[in-house]
Amino acid sequence: MDIIKVILTALLSVAALFIITKIMGHKQVAQLDFFDYVSGITIGSIGAELATELEEPYKPLIALCVWGGASLVLNLIAHKLPKTRKYINGTPTILMNDGRLYRKNLKKAKLDLSEFMLLCREQGYFDLDEIQLAIFEHNGKISILPKAASRPATPEDLKITAKATHIGVEVIMDGRVMGENLSRMGRDTNWLGKQLKAQGYKDSKEIFLGIYRKEEDKLTLYPND
Repeated sequence: MDIIKVILTALLSVAALFIITKIMGHKQVAQLDFFDYVSGITIGSIGAELATELEEPYKPLIALCVWGGASLVLNLIAHKLPKTRKYINGTPTILMNDGRLYRKNLKKAKLDLSEFMLLCREQGYFDLDEIQLAIFEHNGKISILPKAASRPATPEDLKITAKATHIGVEVIMDGRVMGENLSRMGRDTNWLGKQLKAQGYKDSKEIFLGIYRKEEDKLTLYPND
């Protein structure tokens, strides 16, 4: 009889973890920030307890739902209130720039020099002289921009003519107009409103992401699903 109970509670644990993970989305699986990492470990631990809890399986099941709900609420807050992201997810930290190591930032990131060099080697950089910029991201990974001499060869280096790629600037994000970016591109909200109407949209709330390329004078819009 106990074997049947174990099988049933294990199946319940599998079903609960599957549903909660699906609801939380791919971001949870990728563990892009600190809370995703912590909640992933905790939810897995509670799920394991649920699989072997024969007397009162509803208790770990409730705890599992609470953790999943808390993660969803925090993600929603960070999505709706971008200013809270630095408190919830943290902010990137510059560890090295233009040949200079920032010891205070290394200390802030809880890294010593040997750990920093280990992260660099994992990215394929064994010599710090090859690095132009190193940023410690809020998810614990390091992003490195190599110096020009250490970067892969480009069509320009090989004297090959290639079509120019113009970098776009986000002027709409999550339905919000990015006023500073518009001004930097020499545009204003009146211009943006006309562009939206020309493409068949009433206002920015219908747009998930809007990118403007000044060189091409082109506004690319990605509407909400």
